[in-house]
Amino acid sequence: MPFAYYDRLSPSRQRTYRKSDAIARVAVPDAASLVPLARAVEPALATGEPRTVQPACQALVDALNAQLGTPPVRARILARRPHDAGGELHGLYEPDNDGKVARVSVWMRTAARDEVVKYRTFLRTLVHEMCHHFDYELYRLPETFHTEGFYARESALVRELLG
Repeated sequence: MPFAYYDRLSPSRQRTYRKSDAIARVAVPDAASLVPLARAVEPALATGEPRTVQPACQALVDALNAQLGTPPVRARILARRPHDAGGELHGLYEPDNDGKVARVSVWMRTAARDEVVKYRTFLRTLVHEMCHHFDYELYRLPETFHTEGFYARESALVRELLG
């Protein structure tokens, strides 16, 4: 069942949407080997220091890309989430435009109270942004959409990383 915005997409974008929607899982060859890397993010996050969290996230991102054969991504861990009247930004994926390495930015503190987010929420955000990377680099989609398939891939990968 496509989301409401599907009807406003051009026919070519609808085809991309349907391709994305049909992929329910990221087939990670050895997800179990990634569990310790994902777990290492939790104590790093508890420090409340982005510079402590960044290497743990980079190790996980590098291992995911190595297993999937996808290009590298630079993980950027930032402190307080930016926000406006529409809400707060949890993460951001920036593709490898102009030959630069793609970047995943994840904020680790809430906008309103400046509290460190819960580990599972943080991990889900990191995985969400990596799923955008996989849409482009693994599945070769010309665009990345938030489809039911996209959210299924995200959820399945988070479950695997949590062990």
